Amino acid sequence: MTDVQTTPDAEELREEEPRRPATASTRRLVLLGAGAAGATAVLAACGTATPTTNSNGTDFSDTPGPAGSAGAGNGNAGDNGGSGGTSLAATGDIPEGGGIIAGDLVITQPVAGTYKAFSKVCTHAGCDVNKIDGGQISCPCHNSKFSIETGEPTSGPATKALPETKVKVDGDNIVAA
Repeated sequence: MTDVQTTPDAEELREEEPRRPATASTRRLVLLGAGAAGATAVLAACGTATPTTNSNGTDFSDTPGPAGSAGAGNGNAGDNGGSGGTSLAATGDIPEGGGIIAGDLVITQPVAGTYKAFSKVCTHAGCDVNKIDGGQISCPCHNSKFSIETGEPTSGPATKALPETKVKVDGDNIVAA
């Protein structure tokens, strides 16, 4: 004779097993959560927030305000021209066909007796321009170059002109117009 064991049917087994509390921590949910966290980090890195400092530590904006609006000057805040404007530079300091960087501005003299002023903040990535040579204003970060006459880019990657600040000659000084 054969010894036959009987097994309880599936319904009886379910009743005998202790009930587990429902958990939402399945492998699939954990992996989805990790993927969502990774996607959030990537999107945060691609955000549109404006950086607050450039590579040399000075403040800048992707959309800078008009040059000189943040107190441009050469440190001579009390040196007023005859019409009451603050002196930005002396006319004798600006070479014909060149320029200087004074405060927040690049002040140029494209032709004798004509003075222009532009923001020194490059419109590409917010670095400060650092050189005026050969009729060009140069940015060291990505080698953008701008015209000393118009502030327009003459070579990229910058595509926007340096914002201009109107200036005039007052005696031997260049002042904001």
